[in-house]
Amino acid sequence: MSRLDEFLRLLCGRFDNTRQLEELRRSGSPALPLAEHVNTVCNDKIDGLPADFAGAFVLEESYYTTEGKTHASPHLFLFTEEGEAVKLTSYQLPKAADGGAATYETLPPLKWEDLEISEKFTPALYTLHDGVWEGGSVSMFSPVLKFTLYERFSQESLEVAETMEVNGKRTFGYDVPIVYRRAAD
Repeated sequence: MSRLDEFLRLLCGRFDNTRQLEELRRSGSPALPLAEHVNTVCNDKIDGLPADFAGAFVLEESYYTTEGKTHASPHLFLFTEEGEAVKLTSYQLPKAADGGAATYETLPPLKWEDLEISEKFTPALYTLHDGVWEGGSVSMFSPVLKFTLYERFSQESLEVAETMEVNGKRTFGYDVPIVYRRAAD
């Protein structure tokens, strides 16, 4: 099994942070949103991939629920092996046919030659340390808008810390990472 296959085995599936929310409630700590991830390899949705294509495109469907309202945030990522590491490159994701957020089920066939790398996102690099993949990146979405991503993936959980800063002031993100655990199907 390749490093990429091992990485994807941990990353793909359905995850949520309900266990973390219960722990935070019991301890009286500040609340986080209910967060869900559905990560699905979607190479089968891309027409014209080269026969020897060694990467895996993953559609990440993220859902965040606060105050009874759910916000969907899908992303298209390409994962490739880079030596001993795995690299995440973000791609532009076309809108779903109905204009809503894309899901694996609603994602129309995409053409390889039409896919565009997201120029704003700095690719993230993940390395394996004692069974845990760790990595992230810092991206400048504009001269004043900074996005920081740090993640840890293991058998037990996916830990995701994301922050946005405008002129050095945090406008999005939490003091602790969101801890996703595999959801029961």
